[in-house]
Amino acid sequence: MKKLTILKSVIVSGVLFLQACSYLDVVPDNVATIDNAFTMRSEAIKYLATCYSYLPQDGDPTRNPAYMAGDEFWLDYPTLSIDGTNWNIARGNQNVTNPYVNYWDGAMFNGIRDCNIFLENIRNPEKVRDLTQDERTTWEGEVLFLKAYYHFMLMRHYGPFPIMDVNLDVNTSIEAAKVKRQSIDEVVDYIVKVLDDAIVKLPNTVQSPVTDLGRITKPIAMGIKAKVLLYAASPLFNGNKDFANFRNVDGSLFFNQSFQIEKWQKAAQAAKEAIVACESLGIGLYKFPGTVFPLSDTTITQMSIRNAVTEKWNKETIWANPTSRAWQMQYSSMAHIDPNNSGNNSVHGTLAPTIKIIEQFYTSNGVPIEEDKTLDFSNKNQLRRGNHSERFNNIENYQTARLHFDRENRFYANVGFDGGVWFMENSPSRSDENTWTTQLRLGLFGSGISIPITTYYPKKLVNWKFAFKDGNSSHIEEYPWPILRLADLYLMYAEALNESQGPAEDVFLYLDKIRARAGLKGVKESWSQYSFNSNKPNTKDGLRLIIQRERNIEMSFEGSRYWDLKRWKLAAQELNKNITGWDRNQDKDHPELFYKELTFFQQRFVAPRDYFWPIRENNLLVNPNLVQNPGW
Repeated sequence: MKKLTILKSVIVSGVLFLQACSYLDVVPDNVATIDNAFTMRSEAIKYLATCYSYLPQDGDPTRNPAYMAGDEFWLDYPTLSIDGTNWNIARGNQNVTNPYVNYWDGAMFNGIRDCNIFLENIRNPEKVRDLTQDERTTWEGEVLFLKAYYHFMLMRHYGPFPIMDVNLDVNTSIEAAKVKRQSIDEVVDYIVKVLDDAIVKLPNTVQSPVTDLGRITKPIAMGIKAKVLLYAASPLFNGNKDFANFRNVDGSLFFNQSFQIEKWQKAAQAAKEAIVACESLGIGLYKFPGTVFPLSDTTITQMSIRNAVTEKWNKETIWANPTSRAWQMQYSSMAHIDPNNSGNNSVHGTLAPTIKIIEQFYTSNGVPIEEDKTLDFSNKNQLRRGNHSERFNNIENYQTARLHFDRENRFYANVGFDGGVWFMENSPSRSDENTWTTQLRLGLFGSGISIPITTYYPKKLVNWKFAFKDGNSSHIEEYPWPILRLADLYLMYAEALNESQGPAEDVFLYLDKIRARAGLKGVKESWSQYSFNSNKPNTKDGLRLIIQRERNIEMSFEGSRYWDLKRWKLAAQELNKNITGWDRNQDKDHPELFYKELTFFQQRFVAPRDYFWPIRENNLLVNPNLVQNPGW
């Protein structure tokens, strides 16, 4: 073996020593070696799987920092039925001694190391001699992509970091192993270059959908390239004056202090190219095909929204992780909607969307609740009863808050709330008439097991085939966690195009595609007819606010908001607000007390410190060439 297999501590701390590789399949003589791993295809494919194994398990909310560090969800304290360790980040407890979600000392550098080992060996024609050239090329493309993606994960968490193009040689001196961080521009250029190298080697689709879905293809690589360039163009990375004094040990700047519009242009071009590639292969916005029993247009629209995330390998999915099966996500998101199973504790909905997220969704007119000139939401907790025409969204004749009426379909599709309808495949009426509902006040069946602290559920995350069963059990229909879907790509393109050109027609075209799926009129029409601020879509600044709101709504509960707030440099504004919800401790006879807004926590986000996470302080002691992130 010519290269040193490098532990995370070698890369970040400069301590040079050998480590057994993560290829865990033991060869006949019980010695797992790199040479054995690349003797034949049947062994090499196991090492390929090792390279994939470092993909973050984002379908598990306890391991996805976007759920545990932001403001979309809140939990009970102490937590119930969920590991809240990483929730310490949202509570302001990130630290330098033992950082939470420590990617620097964890999987990402290890993953890059194994990718480098794989690439070195698979490029050698004397290795894996029973591998066809086409398959060799495809595997190389897959691992190039994974290597780039792991670099992107490090950039998103830490900003500048040491690029690992190749593993250090076994003869590298200790001093030479004390690596330095590299500038953001260098990191981005490197990631994009590796992605470009991968794209030309990757197939358009997987060879065998039965066994290979989730493996990297050309559309996936093109979509992630667009996302990397979108981040690079965003305010956090593009001419950020907050980091004017953030310098390497040699005095060079980590962040270019000049804003470059060209970065937005590159992001727009990459996103459009990815969209064209996806659509040419039949990838499109998901539309619910209906069922054998009749459903209203309202429910069909909402199922198109829900199933775009939870329907396995649906038409909209560009990339999903088959090893992250969203079991815990659903366990922590499901409400008790079945009166006959009110005490069934096989699931425990603890992920609680916060009121400020509930307020993000548009009115039924497709504009923000604070802008609608025809619908008044100034008294959001005013009680009202659902009427017959609203029966597919609100329980007829049930009292609930004003905030729950006259909202867009994405609100009703994504959110479970007291007095709401929750249609599932096993609807007791075999239709969306007289179907499952959420009745959450004390003394009603939905409160048989303690409800989330804010009283809201992320309905969007639960597959419609979930079912409570006899014997205190349930069926959770697992699905591979979607990392990239077409609506995300449309939003990336609209954002980058607006930033580079202003309100161009393509911006509205792709925003309106998403809105149409949700049953809304286009942006221009909605704002001109219903908003106090009718000119908002006609300026770059106004349209930016619309795009950001649209993204918060369409991508709600999917782990996007936390990173978006950071790259937009809005985290200091949004993550310093109160976390609020309704009073779940009130009974069924006092809805006026239930709908009293309570403050559960005052978040504290320190800028610019909290825009990037700290490097563990011990690494800095071992390797003086590393510079800590500002504020830590």
